[in-house]
Amino acid sequence: MTDHHIGLIVPSSNLTMETELPRMLNAREAVEPDDRFVFHSSRMRMKHVTPEELRGMNAQTERAALELADARPDVVATACLVAIMAQGPGHHCVAEAEITSALRAEGAKAPVVSSAGALLSGISALGARRVAVITPYMKELTTRVVAYIEDAGVEVVDALSLEVPDNLAVARLDPADLREHWRRLDLRRADALVLSACVQMPSLASIQPVEDEAGLPVLSAATSTAFSILTELGLPPVVPGAGSLLSGRVTGSTAG
Repeated sequence: MTDHHIGLIVPSSNLTMETELPRMLNAREAVEPDDRFVFHSSRMRMKHVTPEELRGMNAQTERAALELADARPDVVATACLVAIMAQGPGHHCVAEAEITSALRAEGAKAPVVSSAGALLSGISALGARRVAVITPYMKELTTRVVAYIEDAGVEVVDALSLEVPDNLAVARLDPADLREHWRRLDLRRADALVLSACVQMPSLASIQPVEDEAGLPVLSAATSTAFSILTELGLPPVVPGAGSLLSGRVTGSTAG
């Protein structure tokens, strides 16, 4: 059995990434028992999802990366999609490079993925050119997320903002509600559905049920991050019951 050490950089108020990601990778052990996953987190202060707090959180990135470098993880994932996308198209490349530089300065060789880049990679791996998106954000931030995705060459055919500004409140949203929210979207031209474009909004329990009912691939920021982590580790991106992206039928490389 091989232990894979995963470093996570998360907002201080994030409750979901450290729940859904371990849940997915632990479930993977049932079908791939030779791999075991260990998680190490560093936190950056942020309580409200506003442009000002997101900028303040981003300023803490180097400190968080240096803390993880001491643990010598096998891969590092930075997990706040909107904090990166709100900075403008392509910023995940900048953020990943900054974290990589901090790690290398301390002798840590881990590859770096971001939930923002991972979502683009997941959409690409599915071969989707048109998507619909659900976010918990206020409409202004959702507009920035849509622009970010479209700058990467993917048309967003429809988007739904749940408009929950408090990050802890986002974590407490019931993922079962997404089984109804998706029906408010126009999916007639969509190739895939992003059920949660946020690693804080819980969605894992609804990914497979919505995919089964909607009849098109369903992914999230969290399932995309799991896909990118497994890809970087050189492992088959397989997680049972987590949608087409993690079905084992899809392969790809991370965006960056």
